[in-house]
Amino acid sequence: QVQLVESGGGLVQPGGSLRLSCAASGFTFGWYHMMWYRQAPGKERELVAAITRTGDSTNYADSVKGRFSISRDNAKNMVYLQMNSLKPEDTAVYYCSAVRVWANRNEPNYWGQGTQVIVSS
Repeated sequence: QVQLVESGGGLVQPGGSLRLSCAASGFTFGWYHMMWYRQAPGKERELVAAITRTGDSTNYADSVKGRFSISRDNAKNMVYLQMNSLKPEDTAVYYCSAVRVWANRNEPNYWGQGTQVIVSS
């Protein structure tokens, strides 16, 4: 069955860094564009970053541009989110997701269970 398993979340101080990982299985990873979403308490889920199936193009929410970087390794069926200069407002549950059609990034085909990131001193 399809699985997206996130890891790497945790507690970090403001200004710190974390690297989230997502292990994909149960589908043809190289056929799917990959995204990271996040959801903070009391807020709607937000698309943070996306990467095309080949990794040749990325895009980011304005709130994370210049601080976050998405990447993928198609040989390992992995997608990553490097998060630098973290702020308290980055606190959220982060979800890995996959979509077959780039235009449908707001409606992923698959979702992971999420990993908690807390940015606090």
